[in-house]
Amino acid sequence: MPIIINIDVMLARRKMSSGELAQRIGISAANLSILKTGKAKAVRFTTLEAICKALDCQPGDVLEYVPG
Repeated sequence: MPIIINIDVMLARRKMSSGELAQRIGISAANLSILKTGKAKAVRFTTLEAICKALDCQPGDVLEYVPG
């Protein structure tokens, strides 16, 4: 898949656990795991906004397009 999810990178930079992020953005740890592993078929803008707010980052810090 040409879309790379960099949530783990941002979590490490912010010294935050996946569980803490899931709680802050209001989704289950299982759904966050699906998103982090790239298995999600879609991401709602409200979820992306909540992730960016919780991690104090931009959408481009979390999502990356790599052609191929």
